[in-house]
Amino acid sequence: MSQADDPADLLTALENDPDIDLAEILRRLVEWLRPKDPQNVAPVIARLESLVAALQERPALRERLRQRLESGLEDARHLTLYTGAGLFSRRGFFREAADLLYERINPSPMDRADLRDVLYHVFHDPDDAVWVARLPDDAWLRLLSALGCLSGEHPAVVDRAREEILYALEMLSIWIAAEELEPELLRLDPSIAERNSAFVAQEREIAAYVREYRAWLQDPTRERRDDRHARVLLEQCAEQIEKLRTLSHSRGNSLSLTHLLERLNQTLARIHKLLDLLEPEDAATTRASGVGLFRELVTTSARRHGVRALWQDNIRQVSRSVTQHVSDTGEKYITRGRQEYFGMLGSGAGAGVIIALMALIKIQIGHLGLSEGWYAFWSSLNYGLGFVLIHMLHLTVATKQPAMTAARMAAAIEQTERGTADPSKLADLLVRVGRSQFAAILGNVGVALPMALFIGLFALSVFEQPVLDSTKADYLLDGLRPLAGLALLFAAIAGVWLFVSGLVAGWLDNRCAYLDLPGRLREHPLLRRLLPQRARHGLANWVGYHYGAVLGNMVFGALLGATGYVGYLTGLPLDIQHVAFASANLGYVTVTEGLALTTFGLFLAFVLLIGAINLWVSFGLALYVALRARGVRIGSPARLLRAYGRHLRRHPAEFLLPPPRSRD
Repeated sequence: MSQADDPADLLTALENDPDIDLAEILRRLVEWLRPKDPQNVAPVIARLESLVAALQERPALRERLRQRLESGLEDARHLTLYTGAGLFSRRGFFREAADLLYERINPSPMDRADLRDVLYHVFHDPDDAVWVARLPDDAWLRLLSALGCLSGEHPAVVDRAREEILYALEMLSIWIAAEELEPELLRLDPSIAERNSAFVAQEREIAAYVREYRAWLQDPTRERRDDRHARVLLEQCAEQIEKLRTLSHSRGNSLSLTHLLERLNQTLARIHKLLDLLEPEDAATTRASGVGLFRELVTTSARRHGVRALWQDNIRQVSRSVTQHVSDTGEKYITRGRQEYFGMLGSGAGAGVIIALMALIKIQIGHLGLSEGWYAFWSSLNYGLGFVLIHMLHLTVATKQPAMTAARMAAAIEQTERGTADPSKLADLLVRVGRSQFAAILGNVGVALPMALFIGLFALSVFEQPVLDSTKADYLLDGLRPLAGLALLFAAIAGVWLFVSGLVAGWLDNRCAYLDLPGRLREHPLLRRLLPQRARHGLANWVGYHYGAVLGNMVFGALLGATGYVGYLTGLPLDIQHVAFASANLGYVTVTEGLALTTFGLFLAFVLLIGAINLWVSFGLALYVALRARGVRIGSPARLLRAYGRHLRRHPAEFLLPPPRSRD
């Protein structure tokens, strides 16, 4: 299609084609306006001004174009443009995704009498949404005015559009009312099925509004019903939807539920925009609303085959539910006062005892002469059961904090205005998180290492041989070297598994809530015959509280144990290094090798470096996902660093030890 700068060529081409229809006129106009750089709309404005001037110079051509446009708009179907474009399908997420994929591969033929298809035909370029959004409102209004579409001399198109909008309002409000019988929503809040629910009330009010609006069109002397009460009910519907979304975080979410709630919000927003278009007493507001709706529809047209966008919109909400469970758990990992701090230190110390024993068991598994596969299996079981035991005893593994506390931080950021964090408050939260992690690491390493030394010396004195032979001791010691032994890489892998296990635990908690697993166990027919009510309820409560954590710990153990086996199968240098186990291994190696104090100190520093990598990899990944799930951001990193630095200068001791009294 010609992209010449002279609008006269465009107008001549349109004039010389007597069979050109609405869709083709609009497509040629938009192709002539479309910029090469969608971010720069200055050329579009310049072209638009030249087009307006050319139309004013040729009034006969302008009148013929206006007649063609009005004839096409009067004959076209408007309804699907208002009720379909820009709204999620009522057929559910997976069906909509399948339809989008098929449309991308084998597009359906265009229906030139349907305004939605005309819009898709005209704004087919993915970049159209960018430049259309940047173009000012008055530019579009000047173009419409130049084409004669705002003259008011030919009301047939306006009447047709108004009638289609009224019908669309009825259909959209009926859809909202019908959703209150959706099982997914009734599961979250059975009270929405009551006769006086906001969903049903808005449908009754919209129906009355449409009925009286039509009567007013027939008899303008009648008093027109305003839409204020309808908007109040729509706001109540929005509040109900937000309540349902909040309930989904604690009672379980799914893609289908997320898709449904988002569609309801989209439908409410569309009804508000259509009501704006029906306001006859404020032409400026009506025109501005029309341009706003037009931009929204163009954005929809540009991404109508975008399965990726559909996936991102839905998965963000499900991810939020998953990370919400992790956030709730993360609250207890952020200490405030000294009592909580020393409680965390003691909890980490208790876990250090078990970790030293787990490291010993893993060493003994290696002495059994098993194949690589069986060694990986028993190592995974050792890790998993050990972590479960630590959880059941309410002890703390330091490096399992980041995935929990990152979600808590994202939740705190979301609670501030505009989705960005207050730097001073976030810096204070970071200090408390870092201090809590230091306490847990100190507890783990400070007990696991001496415990391993004690066990090693005890074995040497009783059995007259060390826990490790010299070959295995050299292997474990080399594995602690940051670069030569790839310890930093292996620590990063462990950090990734920490992050993954946190997501798995959150997903399992979400699934447990979604299925109401405790309720099912309380009323299970077989359990009712086998167990008394008190035992059955106790089991159900235990599963509800520990389901995600127990299985998440087992998954974490399996990932740790299987990494080396995958490396063996693929020939790649794959393994894991975890700060707590590295400290225990250092203790056993020290007894075998009799390390000098300087060598011991050097490798202890390597262990702490492993811990830092464990923490920051898992923390960074978890914070990134939690922020994306909530659609929020930290804001200016520089401001955060300055606030962090100010806290360091004013209260340096608080980075390792909390103040005598909490500052909260």
